[in-house]
Amino acid sequence: MDIQCGKCKSGFKITNEQFRGYSSNLSISCPECNSDIVISRLAIKKAVNSLIKSLPFGDELKEKIVKEVEDLPPMPQVAIKARQVVSNSKSNAQDLANVIEQDQAITTRVLKLANSPFYGSRGEVATVQKAAVVLGTKTLYELLTMACASGFLGERLEGYDLDAGDLWMHSLAVASGSRILSERFMPELKDDAFSAGLIHDSGKLILDSYILERKIAFMDFLLDERQTFLDAEKHTLGFDHAEIAYSVCLKWNMPEYIANAIRYHHTPALSSQKELSSIIHLADAIAMMSGLGVGFDGMLYKLDESVMESLNIGESDLNIIMQETAGYVSRVVEQT
Repeated sequence: MDIQCGKCKSGFKITNEQFRGYSSNLSISCPECNSDIVISRLAIKKAVNSLIKSLPFGDELKEKIVKEVEDLPPMPQVAIKARQVVSNSKSNAQDLANVIEQDQAITTRVLKLANSPFYGSRGEVATVQKAAVVLGTKTLYELLTMACASGFLGERLEGYDLDAGDLWMHSLAVASGSRILSERFMPELKDDAFSAGLIHDSGKLILDSYILERKIAFMDFLLDERQTFLDAEKHTLGFDHAEIAYSVCLKWNMPEYIANAIRYHHTPALSSQKELSSIIHLADAIAMMSGLGVGFDGMLYKLDESVMESLNIGESDLNIIMQETAGYVSRVVEQT
């Protein structure tokens, strides 16, 4: 937002940091003459509306973003090959190990996790082949998924006010909660639930710079309307992070049913994969309630209470799952 000092007539811009947290008029000091400047709430709202009109919105913006998504680094090829291996009933843990060993950086991360006290190896695993023998296919694939995701989910997201590691911590919580819920009620979905939970918010990585560019409008909507965080995304951009996540997941060659479940993890009733979307949705809410890497959006999360009924979850179940999830995240974060 462009401002001119009434005293010295110098011009300057208000940054997102200066704007953050305002609730009525905004008081700042002129950087040239240090005189006080009071900007009315009305003036800010006019500037916000002007900003929105000058930037691409809705389908135009989505098309621009999807084109840029094509230029993003893909999920490591080792993860794509590994999914093909675990989907093949004739494959075994050694076959998966052979795939992992093709990527030195991923191998290093997998071995670090494999040797952590959490997985019981305690420094005994020197090779991925040994990890395959000790841990088995499913656990080794879980380690691979975390090793691949930890890099891109560990970044700071300034637009969403997430510090480095916050999204990673939250994603771990949702992955863990999704698996716990699946193990209790739909065991056949537990592996897919963990993977989907881990990357359910990948759309935020794509949208962060666009939210930052529109941060004043974004915060203005949240403060004025008291709507959900998802509503603020739609108001500011014309769509939400779950929609973009769908495109990203397909680019990463994730199965369409997982991409669909992620697309509707805030609105599971609309999903063609209602059970998996419902699991991710509830795990997301549990992570929010636990305060695990949520940023300011956690305060405005809207839980679809019908999901608890469809999964036959009660308050006592929630408390137990919250404790198990928090314990899992704490132990894994220490090792990554």
